[in-house]
Amino acid sequence: MKKQRIKWSNLYLVFVFVLLYLPIFYLIFYSFNAGGNMNGFTGFTWEHYQAVFEDKRLLVIVLQTFLLAFLSALIATVIGTFGAMMIHSTRTRQRRNVLLSANNILMVSPDVIIGASFLIFFTMLGVSLNFVSVMLSHVAFSIPIVVLMVLPKLKEMNPSLIDAGRDLGATNWQIIRKVIIPYITPGIIAGYFMAFTYSLDDFAVTFFVTGNGFSTLSVEIYSRARQGISLEINALSTLLFLFSMVLVTGYYFITQDKSRKKEKQARQKQEVAAL
Repeated sequence: MKKQRIKWSNLYLVFVFVLLYLPIFYLIFYSFNAGGNMNGFTGFTWEHYQAVFEDKRLLVIVLQTFLLAFLSALIATVIGTFGAMMIHSTRTRQRRNVLLSANNILMVSPDVIIGASFLIFFTMLGVSLNFVSVMLSHVAFSIPIVVLMVLPKLKEMNPSLIDAGRDLGATNWQIIRKVIIPYITPGIIAGYFMAFTYSLDDFAVTFFVTGNGFSTLSVEIYSRARQGISLEINALSTLLFLFSMVLVTGYYFITQDKSRKKEKQARQKQEVAAL
C-alpha cells in the first residue's frame, strides 16, 4: 500500500511538471521555426534570434528591464532586511502580527489594484511616469517578499548569540553587522533573487505606472503580441527562460556552498570541543 502511494505521488509530480513545462518547451520549439508562425514546423532556423539581437529598441528595453530589476531588488533587499529585523525584535505578539499583516497586504492584493493605486498616488503627487515611478513601485511590492524570506532565518537564530555580543561590549550596529547579517545571509540572498525575479517579469503594476517612452520587457512583449504572433517573441522568451535557469542554478550553488561552509565550521567546533 505504501509503495502504491509513493508511485501515485510520483506520477502526480510528473503530471504537474509536464503541465507546467510543456507550454514553455512548445514555445521554445517554435522559436526555431523557419515558417514564421506556429501553425507547423517547416524547418530549423536561427533568424528569429538574429532578429532579436538586431532590434536596437528591444535591446535597450532589455537593458532597462535588467537595470530596473537590479536596482529595485537591491533597494528592496536593504529595506526588507531591516524591516524583518524590526518585526522580529517587536516584543508584543499582537504588534508583531499587525506589522506582518501590513507587510503582507501587497502580497495578497491583486496586481491590478496595486498598479491602479500607485498610478493614482503618483498622479496626486505630480510624479512623472517614467523609470523612477516604475522603480518605486517595484521596490514597494518587492519589500514584503524580502521580509518573508529573511524572517525565518531570524527566527532560527539563537538569541544567545546577540546576548554574547552585548556581553563582549559590541554596539547595536556591530551586532547587526557581525552577528545578525552573517547568519541571515542565505535569507537575504533568497530575498534578493525573489525580488529580482518578480521585478523582471512584472506586467500589471508596470503597465499602470510606465510612461514617457520608458518600457519593460513584459509590457513590450504584451504590446507586440497584440499586433500578431511573432516568433521573435518566442526567441526572446526562450532567452529569458534560459537566463532564469542560470539564475536558479547560480542561487543553488551559492546556497550549497554556504551550507558546506557551515557544516565544516560545525565539525571544527565539535573537534575543538572534543579536545
